[in-house]
Amino acid sequence: MCSCNFRPICRRVSDSVHVLDAIVGYDPLDEATKTASKYIPKGGYKQFLRANGLKGKRLGVVFGSLLDHDIKTLRQEGAIVIENLTIPYTDSGEMTALLAEFKISLNAYLKALVKSPVRSLADVIAFNKKIAKKVKEWGQEVFLEAETTNGMGDKEKAALLTMEEFSRNGIEKLMKENKLDAIVTYGSTLSSVLAIGGYPGITVPAGYDSEGVPFGISFGGLRFSEPKLIEIAYGFEQATLIRKPPKFKA
Repeated sequence: MCSCNFRPICRRVSDSVHVLDAIVGYDPLDEATKTASKYIPKGGYKQFLRANGLKGKRLGVVFGSLLDHDIKTLRQEGAIVIENLTIPYTDSGEMTALLAEFKISLNAYLKALVKSPVRSLADVIAFNKKIAKKVKEWGQEVFLEAETTNGMGDKEKAALLTMEEFSRNGIEKLMKENKLDAIVTYGSTLSSVLAIGGYPGITVPAGYDSEGVPFGISFGGLRFSEPKLIEIAYGFEQATLIRKPPKFKA
C-alpha cells in the first residue's frame, strides 16, 4: 500500500496492510495527516483483506494492455474491466516542486535532530563528497539540484497549481467519468501519476518474464480509497498466488 509517503516492500498484501495499520494516524509534525486521519476506518485496514475483494469492482486499464490471462482472472473473480483508457499526459512540474520541498523538509528535519553530524542538505552533500568512492555508483544529482533551490517561489507555486490541474483533469476525471474503483496497469508506471496527486496505490506480483525476472500489476485509486485497493489487490493475489520465493545463484 502506498501513497507518496508510505512505500513498504512486503512479501504479501497482508504484510503491507499490517504495516499500514501500525503506522497510520495523526502526526503533529505533518499537517496533511490531520485530515487524512479522519478517514482511517474503525477497526483498521486488515478487515479489508477479503479473498473475494474483486467482486463488483470496476477497473480501468491504462498505459497499455494487460495479458489475456490477467484480464480473464480479474473477470472470473467478478471485476468489471474497462480496457484502453488513457490519462492525458502533460509536464506537471513535479520535479520543480519536489526539489524545493525536499530541501525545505530535509533541512527542517536535520536541524531538529538532537545529535547529528549533518544539519542541512548542504552538510549531507559535503559529507557524501568526503566518501565519494562509496557513493560514486549512485551519485547525488537530486541533492545537488535541490540545493540550488531557494524556497517556494512563484515558479514552485505555479508547479503546484499545474500538478493539481493535471490530477483533476487526469486520473480524477477518468475515474469519475467511468465510475471506476481503481485504475490498473503493469509495472511502476502509475507511481508518479499517483504521487503527484497524493493518491494511494499498491503493486502485487503478476508474473515472470522469459529470464525469470518478476513483474507486478499496479492498482491505484483516488484519495482515501485504501479499503477498496486492499480488497482488489488481496483478491488478485489470492486468485493467482503467483509469487515464488527468490532463488539466488551461489
